[in-house]
Amino acid sequence: MSNLNIVVAGGAGFCGWPTALHLSAQGHRVTIVDSLVRERIDEELGSNSVTPIASLEERVEAWKELTGRTIETRIGDLNDWDFLTGVFREATDGQQLDAFVHFAEQRSAPYSMIDREHAIYSQRNNVEGTLNVLYAMKEFAPDAHLVKLGTMGEYGQPNIDIEEGWIEIEHKGRTDRLPFPKQPGSFYHLSKVHDSDNIMFACRIWGIRATDLNQGIVYGLDTEQTRLDDRLANRFDYDAVFGTALNRFIIQAAIGHDITVYGQGSQTRGYLNIEDTVRCIEIACNNPADRGEFRVFNQFTEQFSVQELADRVAAVARTMDLDPSVENIENPRIEKYDHYYNAVNTRLIDLGLEPHLLTDEVIADALRTAQRYSDRVKRDLVLPKVTWK
Repeated sequence: MSNLNIVVAGGAGFCGWPTALHLSAQGHRVTIVDSLVRERIDEELGSNSVTPIASLEERVEAWKELTGRTIETRIGDLNDWDFLTGVFREATDGQQLDAFVHFAEQRSAPYSMIDREHAIYSQRNNVEGTLNVLYAMKEFAPDAHLVKLGTMGEYGQPNIDIEEGWIEIEHKGRTDRLPFPKQPGSFYHLSKVHDSDNIMFACRIWGIRATDLNQGIVYGLDTEQTRLDDRLANRFDYDAVFGTALNRFIIQAAIGHDITVYGQGSQTRGYLNIEDTVRCIEIACNNPADRGEFRVFNQFTEQFSVQELADRVAAVARTMDLDPSVENIENPRIEKYDHYYNAVNTRLIDLGLEPHLLTDEVIADALRTAQRYSDRVKRDLVLPKVTWK
C-alpha cells in the first residue's frame, strides 16, 4: 500500500524519527507530532546523545533537500486536548487518516523509578495521552488504525511461553481466550499495561482498530534513510537512565570502561534491530486491524541474556584493539535470574518481516560510531544511580 495518510506521534525520538523517514520514503504522507520533551529531559539529567542531533526543523529540511519529500511537523503534547484535536482536524481535512502511529510516551523504566514525581509523571503522561488519542479517534477518525508501541516488558518473566497478547486457558472444566497475564517490572511498564487495557476496551465499545506492538529492546543506530546524511542521524543514548544494556556496553568498551553487567547477567529479553522496528510499523500500517479488533504482535527477533550481550561486545571490541573487561555489579533493579523465557513472535514474520539479526558487524559499526564521538560521552552517566529498592 502507498499514499497512506499517517501521523507519527513521538516522531522526533529514537524509534519515531527513523520510522517517519521510512514511511515517507515509501511514498506515504507523514506528519510528525512531538512535544520535544526529550530535549528537556536531557537537560534535567545532564545527559546527551552520543551522536550529535540536529533540531527537528533542520532534520526535516535536510530530508526534503535530499529526497524532495515533505514531512509536516506539529509541536505539542498529546495531553493537550485542544492541540490534539487540531492535529486530527488537519489530518482529516478533506482526506482520510489511515494510521496514527503512537510512540509519544516516556519510555524509560529507570526514569519512572527515580522517585514519586517521576513515577506519577510517567503514568500520567503515558496513560492520559493515549486516552486522549482514543477519544480523538472516536470523534474525528473512527476508521483510522491505531498502531501503538507497547513493550515486551508488560509480560515480565513468566514460567510459561509468552503468547502474542492472548492465551487460551482451561479452568474448572471451562475454556476461554483471555489477555495474557501481565507482570510489569516498573512504573513505566505498568503504564504500558494500562494503555493496553484502555485500548482493548475502546476497541470493544467504540469499534476502534488497534495494533499493540509489544516491542523488545531496540539496538542499532541507523536505517537506510538515516545513513543518507549526518543531519538525519538518530539518537544514541548511553546513560544508565535511557541507554539500553547493549548501548551502555558499547560505550563502556569504546571509552575504556569496564563493561558492567547488572547482577548475575542471566536476565533474558527479546531484542530487535532499529531497521526491523521501522519495517514492523510499515507492515502494521499496510495490514490494518479490523473494526473493533485489538490485536497484539510481539515485536522482537532474537532473545539474549544480559551476560551474552556483554561477552559479545567484549569479544568484538578485542578485534578492534580495545581490551574491555566484563564486571558484574549490584543490580539496581528487582529481577529474576536463571528464569525461563520463551516468547512467540510469529505474526509479524508471517506478514513479511525479514529480520536483521545481531551480527558482529552490527556491534562493530556501533563501536566505531561510539569511538568517533567518544569526546561527547559523560563518563559519570554510564553507571546506575536509580534503584528500584
